[in-house]
Amino acid sequence: MYGPNDNYDLENSHVLPALIRKFHEAKIMGSNEVVVWGSGKPLREFLHVDDLAEACLKLMLEYNEAGFVNVGFGSDISIFDLAMLIADITEFKGKISLDESKPDGTYRKLLDSSKLRSLGWVPKISLKEGIQSIYQAQEMHLKR
Repeated sequence: MYGPNDNYDLENSHVLPALIRKFHEAKIMGSNEVVVWGSGKPLREFLHVDDLAEACLKLMLEYNEAGFVNVGFGSDISIFDLAMLIADITEFKGKISLDESKPDGTYRKLLDSSKLRSLGWVPKISLKEGIQSIYQAQEMHLKR
């Protein structure tokens, strides 16, 4: 999950807000490099909180079965490709380096959201659109 009011603390945030903060700070400080932890190969799925809210509403109104229902975007992106996307959105022009001495974590985390999709729900906010919107909203707060 990601969205407005996320945690951008570099010590204890998740990968997406941490990368937004790293690239933003590198841009405003004139750095020519951002270091990303790990190999960049692990895949992660990201869902905007507004899409999650819509999914929950749909389930509350239209679903009444036992068992769990996964809510996910339905596709994933490598950490390196995520870093390149964030570099583009934040207009960072430097180099992206990988620190392979740092852990990658689980290689892939992708949910099977087919049960929810069979009800007609699909996420509406693309990853690029979602990151652009939260970056624009948070940019003033991220400035040092």
